[in-house]
Amino acid sequence: MKRFLASTSLCIAALSDPAHAFDITAMNDAERAVLQEEIRAYIMANPQVILDSVNQMEAQQQEQQATDDLALVAANAQALFEDGYSWVGGNPEGDITVVEFLDYRCGYCRKAHDEVADLLSKDGNIRLIVKELPILGEASTVSSRFAIAAKQVAGDNAYKAVHDALMTYGGQPTAAALGRLAESLGLDGAAIVAQMDSDDVTMEISKTRELAQRLAIRGTPTFVMGGQLVRGYVPLDAMQQIVNEERG
Repeated sequence: MKRFLASTSLCIAALSDPAHAFDITAMNDAERAVLQEEIRAYIMANPQVILDSVNQMEAQQQEQQATDDLALVAANAQALFEDGYSWVGGNPEGDITVVEFLDYRCGYCRKAHDEVADLLSKDGNIRLIVKELPILGEASTVSSRFAIAAKQVAGDNAYKAVHDALMTYGGQPTAAALGRLAESLGLDGAAIVAQMDSDDVTMEISKTRELAQRLAIRGTPTFVMGGQLVRGYVPLDAMQQIVNEERG
């Protein structure tokens, strides 16, 4: 124990005077065993220190992630907010822009759909941009191609109608089924289906996927709210809080 106390004193001295840093490699096996046992005994008597350490580490990681995400948003602002092809809704002149990356087959995207609509309804000063990011297989890609084709063939109002319909669509997105869906919305189903495999549609999806890679987006929904990158589903009250923070 005397040796342990002596070693502890050296540790304290090292903290106050780095020039005389304590060298743990200089301890012999017996001293090291005593030190290890004292550390173990302390942790067993005070297990909360482990939780405190983990919580502190997670907080630091989250803070670093938020800082990194701010930089990613700033570096990709043009592609996020002014790409020239993504659908823009809400108030086009709003003081806050919300960008949503979504997949029509994603359950949480469907859950967020009505809440995003409520946010726009309650707060009339938000500009919404939708980014088609199909990541859940071929059915997702076909659905996104259909939505983008509707916009290219028939305009923004057609896209909004198709977008809303796809968020509740429960069938398989075959060409025939999607054509019928378009017709039910008063659109030219044949023209939209013919556009689905065009280079212009492919370009939009490819550019959005490239942007998602640069932003390290690995799931949907993902939001950009003002300058913040929000990964995953957030309920309506949390979305409004983030928007308020951005305005502040």
